[in-house]
This record gives sequence, structure tokens and C-alpha cells, in this order.
Amino acid sequence: MKQQISIKTEEEIRTLKEGGKRLRKILQDLATMVKPGISTFDLEIKADNLILAAGGYPAFKHYHTNGEEPYPSILCTSINDEVVHAPAVPGRILKEGDIIGIDIGMRYPAENGFYTDTAVTVSVGRITKEAAKLVEVTRNALFVGIKAVKAGRPISDIGQAVEQYVSQFNYGIVRDLVGHGVGYAVHEEPRVPNYFDRALSNVIMKGGLVIAIEPMINAGTWKVVEGSDGFTIKTADGSLSAHFEHTIAVTKKGADIIT
Repeated sequence: MKQQISIKTEEEIRTLKEGGKRLRKILQDLATMVKPGISTFDLEIKADNLILAAGGYPAFKHYHTNGEEPYPSILCTSINDEVVHAPAVPGRILKEGDIIGIDIGMRYPAENGFYTDTAVTVSVGRITKEAAKLVEVTRNALFVGIKAVKAGRPISDIGQAVEQYVSQFNYGIVRDLVGHGVGYAVHEEPRVPNYFDRALSNVIMKGGLVIAIEPMINAGTWKVVEGSDGFTIKTADGSLSAHFEHTIAVTKKGADIIT
């Protein structure tokens, strides 16, 4: 049975915004740690401490769906050609010139709270112009998608806007992974692709809808493969990938960025 699209109340959105504010600060603190020689395990330990101090609970660790192996870490730390879902444990050392996508989710309050989800791609020391451009375009794509949000409009507007923007750079827009509803659970309906999906033209955004918009853009092909660990998703051609994400609430005027 298809999951229903949930609409959050004003009180629930106030709680989500408080959790999102705390999660945003956590991600900012983690991003400032990134430098050559640091390990993903260092980021994991810091995230654990920061989430506990914020009164939250990590959303990703032990997360699984039917029959899947539980996810082993708090963070997704995806390096270079890794698109998403690369565990932070066991730790890997970051090197000069790498780019790393840090994806984090949190339930706030820790007990019976609401989920927010956010991600950023960070450079490790000096990176190439090509890598910097990919990161910049992907970040811009996130805000292009957010700008397309408005109550009364179809959810397909988001993907259409992102696709129109990214297509001018000849990058690959990942199609096998999409944004999603969030709040009561880590992943909810509706799907939020980063490309135009005609099937979503009749799914109308309503005030109180909470979604995670997350462009995943590859320097080469849009195609992806699963890594040997069973979690990590990588570009099929070994090209670089970047990922940015915000949780937002739909309003009559547009989008209220929660994270």
C-alpha cells in the first residue's frame, strides 16, 4: 500500500525548525573540521557528541528497511566518486584535493521527536577548478530547487527547475536516488526527483508539506553503481559527485528552510 503524504501542523513545524536549527549548527561544525589528515571516524565521533549535546538522536545509525542490513554510522561521508551513503566507519583519511559529502539526519527531541535531514559537500584543502565548479553548481541547484517550491504547484516543478539549471553544464543528474518527504520518519512520501518526472505533475504541494530537497550531481554520467560494502553508491564511470540537501517546509509564499 502506498504511503500517504503527510501534512505537518504549525506546532510540529515549530519543533522541526528548532531541530533543524540545531542540526544546521552541527553540520557547520563538522564542515569546519574538514582538512587533510582528518578521518571520517573523527567526524563521526564529533557528530555523536554534538547530537547528544543538542538533545537529539542520530537518524541514520541502525536505520534499515525490510531485510536490509542496518546502517553502521551516524554520518554518510561520501568521498570523490562516492555519491551518497558511504559510512563514516571504519574511518578513512581525507587527502588534499578530495571533496567529501557529509550527510546527517537527526530526530529532535530525542524521544518521540521529528526528523530533519541535511547535507553539504566540502573541499579538503585545495581542489581542482573542475571539482570546485561541480560543488558550486550542485549547491546552486539546491537553491534553484528550493525557489521552485510553492503551495498549489506540482512537486514536479522542483525537479524541472533543477534539471533546466544543471543541464547547461553537461553534468549527470542522478536518477536512481531522489529527495523525499521527512518529519515523522526519515523517509516519507512524496518522492522529490532532481529531474522532471511527469508522473509527479498531479502531486500538488500543500502548505505544511515537509520535504528534503537534495541534488546529487555527477561530473560524468548520471548512472551509479553500488559499492562493495553494500551501502555506498558510486558514479558508474568513476567521475566526481557532489551532494547538497536542505529540509524545507512548503508555504503559500514558497519554501521555509528548516535546516
